[in-house]
Amino acid sequence: HRDPHLEGGRTMAVIRDMIPSFQLFQPTSVDEAIDVLDRRDNTWVLAGGLDSIDWFKDRIKRPDAVVELTGIAELKGIRTSGDALEIGAATTLHEVATNDDVRGKFGLLAQAAGDVATPQIRNQGTLGGNLIQDTRCWYYRGGWPCYRAGGNICYAGTPRSMNREHCVTGASRCVAVNGSDTAAALIALGAQMMVRSSSGERIYDAEEFFIGPAIDIERMTVLEPGDILTHVRIPGDWGGARFYWKKARDRKSWDWALVSVAASIFESEGVIQRARISLNGVAPYPLRLTEVEDLIQGMPADDDTGIAAGELATRGFRPLRHNDFKVPLTRSLVRRAVRRDAV
Repeated sequence: HRDPHLEGGRTMAVIRDMIPSFQLFQPTSVDEAIDVLDRRDNTWVLAGGLDSIDWFKDRIKRPDAVVELTGIAELKGIRTSGDALEIGAATTLHEVATNDDVRGKFGLLAQAAGDVATPQIRNQGTLGGNLIQDTRCWYYRGGWPCYRAGGNICYAGTPRSMNREHCVTGASRCVAVNGSDTAAALIALGAQMMVRSSSGERIYDAEEFFIGPAIDIERMTVLEPGDILTHVRIPGDWGGARFYWKKARDRKSWDWALVSVAASIFESEGVIQRARISLNGVAPYPLRLTEVEDLIQGMPADDDTGIAAGELATRGFRPLRHNDFKVPLTRSLVRRAVRRDAV
């Protein structure tokens, strides 16, 4: 048997140029969308479509029915509620990045949303889509039968794999990373995700919304068939904190993070009172650094504290063949996040 992806010992790209047919539903309310999802099998939820269309045109995903959410007004917009913000999941990333309320009080999220891809993509892509997008591992997205695709191997985890962008911690058979820029920021802001289904509404803390392969190797979030992420709520607890955001990547645009760090820190007279720090690009899920948060509480926001935080943040990292650079990179970013005079 010859693997069709291999010729002469080299990996060959599989190029497909036609999207399989499906039935399109365009509901105007969340209840109507949920009703369609409950009545139909093999469904797919579509918002901005940037992740979805890639899957369709490569013929890796073949849904029988697609439920488009762009016509549901209640899923769009940014609303204030006291000192909190509620953002519809179908709100564009451009609106999140430029909204005065987000920029004024939760600038961390505005920075992260503004770093997603390119202006064209931010005008089309949605906050919800950025949060629930699937991993960008090229083996998985190329149709290779890996663990995440229901197979029995992780192609990126073998000794001769190309795994520069993959994880350095949290692996459990699968070594793919989470690709969302806004996820780390929302975790650092203590946000909550609101999910609806025919069973009612569920609310998840942002850090619990994302799951790793040890829990379910075929999912990256808690969403199950029939679920819709409707809103993201940011409480006022971290409004006005000192924020730090950095996305380290190969290119300034149209690229995913090699490592990203998001931090919210409150200080008094140069001493850290409380903090929330989150990483992405290093694990199959956004990683909250609770031990680092505990370590730096009550310590001065200086370089020595930053160095200690960076060392603790990377303890236990196990790099793959091609991504050992992520260890010192993460250490440096966490150090900068903790320092008051970060540059």
